[in-house]
Amino acid sequence: MFEKLGQIASIMKNLPKIQEELGKLQSRIAQITADGEAGGGMVKAKVNGLMEVLACIISDEAMKDKELLEDLVRSAITQATQKAKQAVAEETSKMASELGLPAGLGLPAGFQLPT
Repeated sequence: MFEKLGQIASIMKNLPKIQEELGKLQSRIAQITADGEAGGGMVKAKVNGLMEVLACIISDEAMKDKELLEDLVRSAITQATQKAKQAVAEETSKMASELGLPAGLGLPAGFQLPT
């Protein structure tokens, strides 16, 4: 119990530095990009760390079958989004480690980075 109180005190002491690093983290996350593809490259998608779709490239071959195309687009975007989420988690973990925050201390669900 006292160990956790010490961790909380340490975090509070470093709050200004943590806030500064969160601002930097937000910039790094926005620069992260991840690619996904489906159908052997017939559909390619690019997503950034903010989970915004930056690009969706569709081959002429994929345009011939609407249902297949819908599945391929969904699959490519899902793959890119999963990769982007992993990259964001790694970047967040790296920042927490650099700040000396306790292992396993992640950002709470629904946490919004400052804008």
